[in-house]
Amino acid sequence: MWQTSPPGSIYDYIRAASFSIGPDGLIEQWSSRAAGLFGIAADKAVGMDPVEAFLPDGLHGDGRRRVEEILDGREWTGLVPFRMPDEDTVHGLAEIYVMPSETEHGERAAICIVVDVRALRRIETDLAASQAIFGQSPFGFVLFGTDLTVIRANQRFATVFGGRADDHRGRTVEDYLSRPEADRLTASLERVLETGTSVTDLQLVGTAPGEPGSRYWSVNLYRVHSGSGRPVGIAGLATDVTRRHIAAREAASARRNLALLNEASARIGNSLDLETTARELLDVAVPGFCDLASVDLYQRMLTGDDAPPGSWDSLRQESVGGSAELRRVALASAVSDALPETDTADGPALGAVHRFSFNSPCAIALRTGRVEDVPGDDRGFVQSTLAVPMVAHDTVVGLVRFSRTKGSEPFGERDRALATELAARAAVCIDNARLYRREHERALILQRSLLPPGDPVAAGLDIACRYLPGNTATEVGGDWFDVIELPGHRTALVVGDVMGRGLRAAVAMGELRTAVRTLALLDLEPAEVLSALDEVARGLGTSGGSGPSRGGSQWPSRAAHKSREADLSEVYLATCVYAVYDPVTRRCTFANAGHLPPAVAEPGRPAMLLDVPPGMPLGVGGEPFEEVEVELKEGSLLALYTDGLVESRHHPLDEGLDALRGALVEPERPVEDVCDQVLSTLDTRHGEDDIALLVARIQGLPDDAVGDWVLPREPRSVGRARELARGRLLAWDLDDLVDTTELLVSELVTNALRYGEGEIRLRLLRDRTLVCEVWDAGLVQPRRRRARDTDEGGRGLQLVGLMSVAWGSRRTPRGKTVWFELALPDGKPPAELSVEQLLSMY
Repeated sequence: MWQTSPPGSIYDYIRAASFSIGPDGLIEQWSSRAAGLFGIAADKAVGMDPVEAFLPDGLHGDGRRRVEEILDGREWTGLVPFRMPDEDTVHGLAEIYVMPSETEHGERAAICIVVDVRALRRIETDLAASQAIFGQSPFGFVLFGTDLTVIRANQRFATVFGGRADDHRGRTVEDYLSRPEADRLTASLERVLETGTSVTDLQLVGTAPGEPGSRYWSVNLYRVHSGSGRPVGIAGLATDVTRRHIAAREAASARRNLALLNEASARIGNSLDLETTARELLDVAVPGFCDLASVDLYQRMLTGDDAPPGSWDSLRQESVGGSAELRRVALASAVSDALPETDTADGPALGAVHRFSFNSPCAIALRTGRVEDVPGDDRGFVQSTLAVPMVAHDTVVGLVRFSRTKGSEPFGERDRALATELAARAAVCIDNARLYRREHERALILQRSLLPPGDPVAAGLDIACRYLPGNTATEVGGDWFDVIELPGHRTALVVGDVMGRGLRAAVAMGELRTAVRTLALLDLEPAEVLSALDEVARGLGTSGGSGPSRGGSQWPSRAAHKSREADLSEVYLATCVYAVYDPVTRRCTFANAGHLPPAVAEPGRPAMLLDVPPGMPLGVGGEPFEEVEVELKEGSLLALYTDGLVESRHHPLDEGLDALRGALVEPERPVEDVCDQVLSTLDTRHGEDDIALLVARIQGLPDDAVGDWVLPREPRSVGRARELARGRLLAWDLDDLVDTTELLVSELVTNALRYGEGEIRLRLLRDRTLVCEVWDAGLVQPRRRRARDTDEGGRGLQLVGLMSVAWGSRRTPRGKTVWFELALPDGKPPAELSVEQLLSMY
């Protein structure tokens, strides 16, 4: 079927012109392309001599000879200069093909085809350039036809996929790529052919014949058109980017590793708990680094053994039976159903205690401190495993196993380095947690050993105490409380708090508590006790525990000044409230050293905070302490506490104090229930700080349990004292104590007459024991001494010491009080003095 030449054919590029010469040597036909080439219209050219029409003037003679030869029937091809249209000096060059012909009458004529040599040279240059670009390109160059088969490929492409360049004609993308990748490329080719939109950097993965491993190519596609714009195919330029891909993957791996280490720094070690730290490690590693992971720690470390869990030297000496016992403390998996609930062939369950066999990679890693590869099981889903020892300060504390499942990339050298770093960071945190746990347990044992055992018993008080240590995430504090029995059935109530935490705070608390007990037994006033205790606290903060200098130069030396600056960090500050309760008068004397105020709840009235001047904390020094005496009603509740009960970073102190007053609304309830109600009502934030709470109900001694008399300063008062004591003991049914009491009362009243001043006061108190007190206005304290054989007296206090449970003297605001204490009869005959005891008085 005849049709016109398609657009973009070779003739469009050559643009051949034609004309014919008649038997007379003149132009008979002149094509439109000839008119365009030579610049002469057809109506003018027909009938002209072709030599005159376009040849330059100097070539007319030669041109006519050529025309004569043509009309003689000779074919001729040659290059002929011609005049350029509108140019007088510039000549073009045409290649003319002359073919002899005959007219219908048998006359000789000719047909001439003319091609501009410039067009031919352009085509030759374009073809040469195209061939150079296509053939000499260092990249794979392939041209697909509209049917998506290969039309042409360059030698670089053939070098990768084998054979010669011509061997690839007619192939399809399925001949080079796997089905998924071939489908991706086919879809891209179709889209480029349809829309004309180029595709750049299409990433394809395949394999080259005879080469192991995958290759990566970056492919650029664009549609190819003819001169008229008709699509004739798709050109593809492929660049091998395997090295770039590997480098990018390594860079991504390095960035991932840095990100993991950064995350590990932020997330591992936020808790001082061993198990929590192990779980934090796995939270970072799974699934960012591996698919499965586990942490095993030495069992003796978890049970609080003081010895290091395992140095390398000791681990090398493990018995041939296997590694030491370990406990699996953490498991994590990014694979469903991969965590065993019980011991399996793949490993122990969470919490299980186990051993690794001696020659296993895990045991070797523990002994050598080096990372070991654990071979995968063909029957399982784990591809590769790293057994990484957790080493901290040259001590192996456990083992972490990182595993990747089949389908994941195996561990490389970078991964081994990262695994070692992760394990090392976690090991340091775990070792710190171990040391903290050991110190915490020691401090807690010390602290609890210094607290009163059980609920203390005191005359005229019903007491309940609570001590709640901080949780395992906080260090042991320096909170303490104490109940100290004083002479005269009085009781000292103490609550204090050493500022700071840890073992040092617990030790300081123990020293202060011991000092309080010692000072209390001296029967000093509360303010005097705190003043002396302040000196003790200041002594704790100086080098060697010595107190402030009391002599020598007024100005300290430079060395002493530097020493003082160095010791500032060792200063111990503490708060303390010290109260002395007298059950006879129901009066309580308070002194406060920077502590929170006591709370009192009287029957039928809302609880209130006592206005006790807070004073400065112990250890500051330089400020005297004040005393406040308060009379407490029968049935009232007195609460002493530390700041952990009412203060938190989540709410201000005033809110905590208001909550405490609100919790003391039912003073008639048992004190044990009151303590529980206070702790359950107040928001203590689950042990952010230690809590000490002491609650006492005021019960006072009944009137019939007290005998109180004032005696004149005269000799007959001795006999009167014996009569009064006898009468009161008989009224109390304490007949067994009458003789002893009369004797000892006689001795004390006699001493008051001889060495004292002013009137004499005798008081008998009956509670859990019998107490006798003799007061006078003299300031001279009695002193027990050994009488000489010739002395007629001087043995009274020795007799008091032998026959009483305890005796002593104390200063009062207006003199002194000498007392003794006797145990109440228990139905057994009283013990008699031995001969040795009697002879000791002589």
